[in-house]
Amino acid sequence: MTTPLSSTSLSIALTGSGGAGVMTAGQTLLDAATNCGLYGLMTRSTGPQIRGGEAAAMIRLSSKPVQSPGDRFDILLALDFENVQRFAAELPLDGASLIIADPAAGEMPAFLKECGATVALVPLAKLARSVAGGRISMVALGVLARLIGLPEAAIIAAVAASIGRKKPEALEASDKAVLIGAGAAPEVAIPRLALPSEPPQRRWSMTGNEATGFGALKGGVKFVGGYPITPATEILEWMAHALPQCGGVLMQAEDELASINMIIGASYGGKPSLTATAGPGLSLMIESLGLAVASEIPLVVVDVMRSGPSTGIATKSEQSDLNIAVYGLHGDAPHIVTAPLSVADCLLTAQWSVHLAETLQTPVIMLSDQSLGQARVVVDRPADVVFATKRLVLDGPAEGYERYIPTESGVSPMAIPGCPGGQYTADGLTHNARGTPSSQAKDHVGQLDKRQRKLDAFDFGEHWAEIDGEGELAVVTWGSSSEPLREAVADARAGGLRVKLIALRLIAPAQPARLAAALEGVKRVLVVEQNHAGQFWRFLRAHYDLPDDVVPIHSPGPLPIRPGEAFAHIQKGAHA
Repeated sequence: MTTPLSSTSLSIALTGSGGAGVMTAGQTLLDAATNCGLYGLMTRSTGPQIRGGEAAAMIRLSSKPVQSPGDRFDILLALDFENVQRFAAELPLDGASLIIADPAAGEMPAFLKECGATVALVPLAKLARSVAGGRISMVALGVLARLIGLPEAAIIAAVAASIGRKKPEALEASDKAVLIGAGAAPEVAIPRLALPSEPPQRRWSMTGNEATGFGALKGGVKFVGGYPITPATEILEWMAHALPQCGGVLMQAEDELASINMIIGASYGGKPSLTATAGPGLSLMIESLGLAVASEIPLVVVDVMRSGPSTGIATKSEQSDLNIAVYGLHGDAPHIVTAPLSVADCLLTAQWSVHLAETLQTPVIMLSDQSLGQARVVVDRPADVVFATKRLVLDGPAEGYERYIPTESGVSPMAIPGCPGGQYTADGLTHNARGTPSSQAKDHVGQLDKRQRKLDAFDFGEHWAEIDGEGELAVVTWGSSSEPLREAVADARAGGLRVKLIALRLIAPAQPARLAAALEGVKRVLVVEQNHAGQFWRFLRAHYDLPDDVVPIHSPGPLPIRPGEAFAHIQKGAHA
């Protein structure tokens, strides 16, 4: 075997039909690499049927933290060729790539033949059949372990942790299949990652949806009302188990309308509340969100965005719900829109979103997306951030209580049902300070001013954005586009370019003074996002004073923004 080259990052794709074990194998490979001291990211792609059809697990392993997909794949291992052509655009391969396939799988698709990659044939299915109870996915893991330099023992340990010790026959079959696969690995030089000599520190492995649920719990959420929808369902599934351990409750509603109204009721009753959905569900929740704004009831709606409009592509990512999140409520309805900047950042952003909702007594829409929510990362333990979250409530018996009395901050004490003297009307009608419906202009204007003042007077602090570097060229982005841009900016700086990165975590309300300070000295701005119409760029133009030289860069899903693509834009922007 040729001496393998060293590398700091390695990208692997596993593809196969439903039931072949692609996702389980990808998760096992990531777990094994983690136990060997590596960092990693696993993203997944499925066909329109979501379950039971073709699937692809895409893993990027690295000796340093990584939360962005790579530019190409070093290895593609195809368990079979069923509908793999549907992933052609998502699997960039080149002459330095290696394709491993089973000769019994039939004719190789044209896009694989034409990519220039080296092809190695391994009889995966035949090897699996040689073991009683053997699975092709376990053979594949053995092949990959040998190729990339992971000890077979690490794979076997990860399989055991997944299967559990209560199934000794399955464990024995898996162990044998892994070892047979390792022995059948082709003799091809593949870049290898240096494994640390010291035992690795304990790291966290989590998806964006799991991180969102954990952040919500840290923020104090005690009630979740939800209706399953791809790609947000895992938030509800995770919280269904976690909430009862924290004294909370999750209820599955009959639809999105019920779920949003459930959390309005729970929050009105004094419990911090949340629901999770995707674009189609958010569309149905808009009317009730307006009610929450008018009645000043705090809540969080997590929108795990997917390609739209309408049903769109349920399993693919796109940052195209910004407009509805910011502008979708009718009337003047000030509210908050946040967006996590990475898979791991879903934790902080969810916790912060609950804090903002409770503190300002207003709805918060958190814009995650499929590429964040369903991706899994291995990271160092996130910093423990504490927010002084406390809803302003009526402390005790009151006479002449006015729920919506104007205050300097715009936030007024909220009575919890049952508090003596705390009765008030909470509905969507224009009302006076007590909550009594009113059609008088002074009440309408006074309450509009009050609700706007809450957001205008509040200090959102340092979490509104992440700002890094200096230079006359700035890259401004948001949400899931941030990590590919962060990697591209680092590469640009390594090449001698001075580039500033500004990634907004707070979308609305706009922070013109803060962005103006961040853009001081900047002459050219690249605005990068993943949607067709440049929604973020147009939002910035509407609410911020930008330098004269602004270059909008926007492309729709389902293909991700990759670091190399972003780097090319930065190079072009720096030399234009």
